[in-house]
Amino acid sequence: MNKKKIAQYIEQEKLFTLKDKILVTLSGGADSVALLHLLLDMGYTCEAAHCNFHLRGDESDRDETFVRQLCLQLEIPLHIRHFRTTEEATQRHISIEMAARELRYAWFEELRLKQRADVIAVAHHKDDSVETLLLNLIRGTGINGLLGIRPKNGNIVRPLLCIDRKEITEYLQEIGQPYITDSTNLQDEYTRNKIRLNLLPLMQEINPSVKESLLRTAEHLNDAALLYKRGIEEGKQKVQTGQGILIQALLEEPAPETLLFEILSPLGFNGTQIKDIFASLNGQPGKIFLSKEWRVIKDRTLLLIAPICSADSSTILSPDDGALPFQLTMEERELTNDFVIPRDRNTACFDADKLESLTVRRCRQGDSFIPFGMTGRKKVSDYLTDRKFSLSRKEQQWVLCSGNHIIWLIGERTDNRFRIDENTRRIIIVKFIP
Repeated sequence: MNKKKIAQYIEQEKLFTLKDKILVTLSGGADSVALLHLLLDMGYTCEAAHCNFHLRGDESDRDETFVRQLCLQLEIPLHIRHFRTTEEATQRHISIEMAARELRYAWFEELRLKQRADVIAVAHHKDDSVETLLLNLIRGTGINGLLGIRPKNGNIVRPLLCIDRKEITEYLQEIGQPYITDSTNLQDEYTRNKIRLNLLPLMQEINPSVKESLLRTAEHLNDAALLYKRGIEEGKQKVQTGQGILIQALLEEPAPETLLFEILSPLGFNGTQIKDIFASLNGQPGKIFLSKEWRVIKDRTLLLIAPICSADSSTILSPDDGALPFQLTMEERELTNDFVIPRDRNTACFDADKLESLTVRRCRQGDSFIPFGMTGRKKVSDYLTDRKFSLSRKEQQWVLCSGNHIIWLIGERTDNRFRIDENTRRIIIVKFIP
């Protein structure tokens, strides 16, 4: 192991100094064990932190026992935290992987402050950076996702990004240090492992130095990202107002859809939604787009942006210029056992996870829906006839749509497909204000 290379990398990236206290995240795997050994051998002051997520049965306890013995042997302080990861993921409706990540880093920062450590060192290396780049590329990403893993992010530092997995295992063999092997890392089970075990070996058959090529590309993109970020910030200043985005100013930008992506993606809108929003810019006002916490309304000259209201407040969904002859208010909330579905015709409740982009329009000839409580499709005109509506009244009927589907004859009846059922977790409550 070329320790000089690692020392130069730490100095070059200004990760920490010999005066600093370093909190090393220690899983028991080869990477984190090597990181701890190397830092101690290079004279740094270290403490270790281990998370037991209780996700792999006996293996999780085996890992904890291993790191306890290792830290006793190395005579350094060890901090351990147990997490109810599965329960946390279920309660927050997120993946187990995401829950584990958030729990881990929140505790690391809490511990760093408590122990007065200067940085949190994690053991990502070259191969991790390459895999992250490819993973982001496969999933779809902006330019930041193509930069690989960065050496420093706030108080998180990564001293091993200058070496690869092979160098790490060879170093541990040289010093005779055992380590734990996570059985899931040997299984072709998760996307990252598919990249590691299948995709990268295939790419190396085409180009044996593909890892180095990808990392060099990431370095070039890092410089490009600095210029990109500056351009995006300048564009935001031109198009954003206190209410939202000036549509005409946005369309005059060199890359309007990209700028829109950078504004809306941090608010939870995905790439498909942002494409739909961009496509709506030349259309009629009234389209509504929802992320989990934000909503965007296509107005005449603005894309109105505001947070989705909490249960004790309301958010106006109709454009402020009065393009609609009424207003709609919307609430999003978690479904609780004590929630009672309102029965008045001016209030509609929907399963939020069944909804797409929301649009308000007048009903059209040929429109149909599945009235609440029924299973068969019915023409809107026939429904209104059954309600004994006059021709002029029928022409004034407005509908709320999710994508291409009518979900509510506003002030009348909702569509059965979007009802609240036993699987509903989040609800949208829409109120009609004449």
